[in-house]
Amino acid sequence: MQNISIFFIIEMIGTVAFASSGAMVAIKKELDLLGVVVLGVTTAVGGGMLRDIILGNVPPALFMNPVYVIAGFLTVLVLFTVVRLNQKILESRSIEMYERVMNIFDAVGLGAFTVTGINTAVMAGYGDYRFLAVFLGVLTGVGGGVLRDIMAGETPYILRKHFYACASIIGAIVYTYLLEFAGGDFAVVVSACLVVVIRLLATRYCWNLPKATRKSKEIG
Repeated sequence: MQNISIFFIIEMIGTVAFASSGAMVAIKKELDLLGVVVLGVTTAVGGGMLRDIILGNVPPALFMNPVYVIAGFLTVLVLFTVVRLNQKILESRSIEMYERVMNIFDAVGLGAFTVTGINTAVMAGYGDYRFLAVFLGVLTGVGGGVLRDIMAGETPYILRKHFYACASIIGAIVYTYLLEFAGGDFAVVVSACLVVVIRLLATRYCWNLPKATRKSKEIG
């Protein structure tokens, strides 16, 4: 019961964080209320939906237990209302704060959903298949964000900057090993926090994977 409780809490934290992230992207793109809701909710539950499809859990859990969809929907409505009533949030001087808030939301959601994705794989009987468990953890963590970016007409964030998917991969691998040597709750907290810390540090210190092309000033 304790494990169920902590995973429910972690999933709700991730849902609220990713719903906020998706809604902020939609608001920045000047989408209407429906667009903000669709992008926000998709970001919140999209990764879990993809995970369930791969596991053969159809219909996906979001349709059978809509509590996370409802949580995401309510989060989006609150955020939309706040921005609607306080237009100063959208002014240019607030862009830096917007980026910081987005990074925090994304980091928290990424950490939360990475560990819950692996837990779902373990509960489905695939705990011994470490590669599959890690893949599903990462997919749950980044899937919603990828769908968000594609729907917003942008290159997925995980493919271009700030050590995004790598943070999820590292946290997922650590979690699978901690499950063997420590309790489930300990593994959840440590691994989720590790993902969050790596993401925030990557943003703070501009950690990026190398690219084939260089900036013109570096070439010249």
